[in-house]
Amino acid sequence: MKILLSILITITFVFASDATIEVIKKIDSLPSIALEDGSSHKDETFKMKFFKSLVADLNVISLFNVDRRKFNNEFDTNDVDVLNKNVNYVLKYNLSENDRSGFSIKIKMIKNNEVVLAKNYKVSNSKKYMFVAHTIAYEINNYMGGPSIEWIKKKVIFSRVVAPKKSEIVIADYTLSYQHIVVKGGFNLFPKWSSPKQNGFYYTSLNEVKPTLKHVNTRTAKITNIISSEGMMICSDVNSNGTKLLLTMAPNGQPDIYLYDVKTKKIKRITRYKGIDVSGQFMGNDKIVFVSNRLGYPNIFSKSLNKSDIEQMVYYGKSNAACTANGEYIVYKARESSNAFSKNTFNLHIISTKTDLIRRLTASGINEFPRFSRDGDAVLFIKNYKSQSSIGIIRLNHNKNYLFPLKYGKIQAMDW
Repeated sequence: MKILLSILITITFVFASDATIEVIKKIDSLPSIALEDGSSHKDETFKMKFFKSLVADLNVISLFNVDRRKFNNEFDTNDVDVLNKNVNYVLKYNLSENDRSGFSIKIKMIKNNEVVLAKNYKVSNSKKYMFVAHTIAYEINNYMGGPSIEWIKKKVIFSRVVAPKKSEIVIADYTLSYQHIVVKGGFNLFPKWSSPKQNGFYYTSLNEVKPTLKHVNTRTAKITNIISSEGMMICSDVNSNGTKLLLTMAPNGQPDIYLYDVKTKKIKRITRYKGIDVSGQFMGNDKIVFVSNRLGYPNIFSKSLNKSDIEQMVYYGKSNAACTANGEYIVYKARESSNAFSKNTFNLHIISTKTDLIRRLTASGINEFPRFSRDGDAVLFIKNYKSQSSIGIIRLNHNKNYLFPLKYGKIQAMDW
């Protein structure tokens, strides 16, 4: 029974549907930007996909009021469309075809008829066009002096349930426009990047005699068995340099959190509670936060890796789970309602461990499985609302949420 409750606390399933945008707080007085396409590329469908990806990225960086209309104009001139004469910035670009399946792109951002930013890119695979759009948005954000958005160039990894006891592990961009299946066949869950370089990942295989943690080298495709355990075996977090793992294991029927040393392969038990302790997350080098039912319901606690003291972190809500941590901040899922005859609301909240700050980050529906970006600027999460499910990203410094669709299957867990 403890194992079942632990899995229910840890696992999240959602359905696919269309994307929407949810704005928690409006930010006024943003400069305007419009896009002008001066491409020589002949594929109109490809050009439209690139345009939509670039518009989405410029919206997500949250520094502009983005004109969603597509203008066509010569690239080689700095003159802008007459309708854009009063626009603060105009981004002109030229997509051109390369040999085989690649393309090149030139961009220039114009302000007051002057080029303020210019870049050239060459890409060998047109299927990865969205990563070029992400990089362009990253460069524009840097020019504008926005907070770090290194995460926009990173890949997301998630497990997708496609049939009973069958799943796929997929590597994607944060908008899910690009998806590449890296593990299929059997039941494989809880993927987790093994380092900031994203050159490998861990996942839980339920295809063995015991639940087994495996590692995949994404460069060589080599799969290595790491550790197995009765009951449960989940890697919930990896430290900043990839040398330590936080595992949820239940070798004796009791789920607890363990610390695994990647180099020495030694394992250390961190929690010793007769109930449920799961989903450990690193807070620096010597402290973790985790989910426990030691109050009779799921809540968020912290613990030093070298001491026995346990501290309650959250005092709001009666069912708090699925936490993520970065520096002094914790984001967690809280149940906002308890209705036996309709769906309940689960929202994400952020707290500071150094102040009394508590802020709700979402407004409606079921919001869960939050994951901080490594720079702490954004939180990735799953939203399920009115039979629509999306992967969302919260820009913490801008108080905005952006939602992207799940194409098919049920997302089970993710990391970035």
